[in-house]
Amino acid sequence: MKVLVLNCGSSSVKFQLLDMDTETAIAKGIVEKIGTSSAILRYTPHTGRGVKEVLEVLDHETAIELTIKTLTHSRYGVIASADEIGAIGHRVVHGGERFADSVLITREVIDEIRECIQFAPLHNPHNLRGIEACAALMPGKDQVAVFDTAFHQHIPPHAYTYALPMALYRKLGIRRYGFHGTSHRHVAGKAAEVLGKPLAECRLITCHLGNGASVAAVKGGVSVDTSMGFTPLEGLVMGTRCGDIDPALVPYLMEREGLSTKEVDTLMNKYSGLLGVSETTNDMREIIAGADEGNEQHQLALDIFCYRVRKYIGAYTAVLGGLDAVVFTGGIGENAAAVRLKACEGLDALGIAVDEKRNAANETTISTGPVKVLVIPTNEELAIGRATVRVLGHMLKVKSERIEEEAINAKLAALSEQDKAQVAILWSDNKDAGLDYLVRQLQRDHSISLTPRALEVLLERMGLVEAAHAPPDEQAAAAKTGGAASDEATSTTARKK
Repeated sequence: MKVLVLNCGSSSVKFQLLDMDTETAIAKGIVEKIGTSSAILRYTPHTGRGVKEVLEVLDHETAIELTIKTLTHSRYGVIASADEIGAIGHRVVHGGERFADSVLITREVIDEIRECIQFAPLHNPHNLRGIEACAALMPGKDQVAVFDTAFHQHIPPHAYTYALPMALYRKLGIRRYGFHGTSHRHVAGKAAEVLGKPLAECRLITCHLGNGASVAAVKGGVSVDTSMGFTPLEGLVMGTRCGDIDPALVPYLMEREGLSTKEVDTLMNKYSGLLGVSETTNDMREIIAGADEGNEQHQLALDIFCYRVRKYIGAYTAVLGGLDAVVFTGGIGENAAAVRLKACEGLDALGIAVDEKRNAANETTISTGPVKVLVIPTNEELAIGRATVRVLGHMLKVKSERIEEEAINAKLAALSEQDKAQVAILWSDNKDAGLDYLVRQLQRDHSISLTPRALEVLLERMGLVEAAHAPPDEQAAAAKTGGAASDEATSTTARKK
């Protein structure tokens, strides 16, 4: 199956077409500066040279239409038509408490994503525009929403609840949500592979370090705490975000500097972090270069960034009750050896020690101590593609089971009371026999034609055996609360109740 992965921002659409049979990217690109007459298309097919065009793109629907035309272009396209796209996977930033997993997009799901705009006003509206544009351009095509927040929806109440009046949580949904969930989930799975252990047995700290940065404590494949909170502002120092601060600074700055709430929000999100401390840049490469040249503010910015990461590693080791590995990912985590080394300094007592040569070479395993320190590239597009295939596969299974259940019900409804009596007598005389044997005997001696599953259901309904299978409706209900028989519960309504 080919899956088109879309990440729709306020003025851009990032896209990647994946062949999920081989899990490889067939083509990728971005449409930037949407809403202008000088929008930029950058496109790279796996078959040849990249393409760059400047053209007018006034809205997201036009950008996605351009994406499809590019993918199907006679000269540099990679598919003959949009019919080859099996499904579309969308990155959606915020699912609130409604979604604990990826879901098939329905009208109900769209309405609920719209309700979550209050939590992510800068992201969810643009994610929705992408979804609606695809529905208009490719009607009937399956679309799946993959939420940044979903992976963290299993964090326990004592970790997600802020010590504010509970009425505010009930009324406004104020709590820790966490972000970068798709990345944390992906690298946690990869880390388990490197460790050679089942993910269910692993205790991991995953550090997604980029211009936006967060840390997650992952126990048995489940996020049990994460550094970002109600918004992505909480936690680590980031490129332009301040991370953890004393909340009393907000009214203090408003009073002393005469700032509005919007101005304080902009100050903390756009002009703080590495940029605020260095006063020159939010680029970690430039921060490290400046620190190496003796720039004191660049050095301080680097020290603060790494100290905050180190503090969270220590805290989450305590949360997990031990540790198998620390994982670094993201643009900084994957490429900045100096950051990884400094973030792990002084953690020898926790079993964390970095081999400087391996670290400098960006090897996968860079540790010397009992706790592994790993460098694992994130691949959120592939993770979204996998989630899309998984959701569709689950829905196909549920649909198939419902069809089978309907056929069984019709078959059993046609049985006479005498037929049922013959079944009961045969079962009573052959309790240790298998279903296949009983089916053959019923057909041979009584001309009663049943499948093994139909016979099993009949015996259950007659109270002769205990039910061994939950009907499809019950399976869907289990999926809503994370109880589906898979590593990640999936359904059209995989909501957390």
